[in-house]
Amino acid sequence: MIFVTGGAGFIGSNFVLASLAQGEESVINFDKLTYAGNLNNLLSVQQDSRHIFVQGDICDTAQVAALLAEYQPRAIVHFAAESHVDRSIYGPGEFIQTNINGTFSLLEAARAYWSGLPKAQQEAFRFLHVSTDEVYGSLEKDDAPFTEQHVYAPNSPYSASKAASDHLVRAYHHTYGLPTLTTNCSNNYGPYHFPEKLIPLMINNALAGKSLPIYGDGQQVRDWLYVGDHCAAIHRVLAQGKLGETYNIGGWNEKTNLEVVHALCDLLDQMAPKATGSYRSQITTVQDRPGHDRRYAIDAKKIQSELGWMPVETFETGLRKTVQWYLDNQAWVQAVQSGAYLEWIAHNYQQRGHKE
Repeated sequence: MIFVTGGAGFIGSNFVLASLAQGEESVINFDKLTYAGNLNNLLSVQQDSRHIFVQGDICDTAQVAALLAEYQPRAIVHFAAESHVDRSIYGPGEFIQTNINGTFSLLEAARAYWSGLPKAQQEAFRFLHVSTDEVYGSLEKDDAPFTEQHVYAPNSPYSASKAASDHLVRAYHHTYGLPTLTTNCSNNYGPYHFPEKLIPLMINNALAGKSLPIYGDGQQVRDWLYVGDHCAAIHRVLAQGKLGETYNIGGWNEKTNLEVVHALCDLLDQMAPKATGSYRSQITTVQDRPGHDRRYAIDAKKIQSELGWMPVETFETGLRKTVQWYLDNQAWVQAVQSGAYLEWIAHNYQQRGHKE
């Protein structure tokens, strides 16, 4: 049995579904169900007795400790986090609370649980912390990609809070011997992605006939990783990773934001064509995000050479799968577009001089 935090979110729910699909092991899915946590992501396992959902907050050490004592998991996989940079700019407090204080509380509960296990179970136990490439800061155009030795230089409240959580995990391994693993991934995309992020927002806006807002000149570069490949990498690190180590997980797919949106428009032109013209005509530019990092890029050679993992999807195959999923699951999209979501989108983009 494994204990997953944030298992109703985008990456977490994909990981839970992949875990249940590949074996008999049960999953305790612990999620606060904030705006981005969605039990509709998990409808296919609603009746699966191996999926045990518990609503709760990782800041509640007592609740986590009670669940660990009851279910005796062999591992904790920690996805739970506030993760949207724009939201962190407007309201950093929640990011500090969840990403730093929450990770600290979870580590304390994990340390107490692990310390009380018999020796054989202690040796088998793992605490895997899922983080981001944004902790490394921004790269110039010709800089080498981020390796695991890259100096941390976070530039947003979000990335700073994730950097702090990474340091806490490292400290608990070196100080207390807690058997930790950390992964730092590049930009994910795929099914169940909440439509505040670039790819699902653009798909959703395009189909609704709305503008496709691009920050600044659209030349910000990101490395894109299909979520299914990310989940496979996490499983590999959990099974074979060296204790106390960090593994960078990337897709080897550097694209500018404008290239991504152009590719999405071209796919939609093929798969859901408009009556006239191209979806590219809906592209518009808005004021850039404050302190917007120019480029991220992951060097994923370590996980490839040490653990034998490589992404299966190319950007083209992964993006086509993603577009098809959103076309096939418009009811899911409509269900997550609550009044609070619409208010946030209006606030964020109107602040940048863009109106529908």
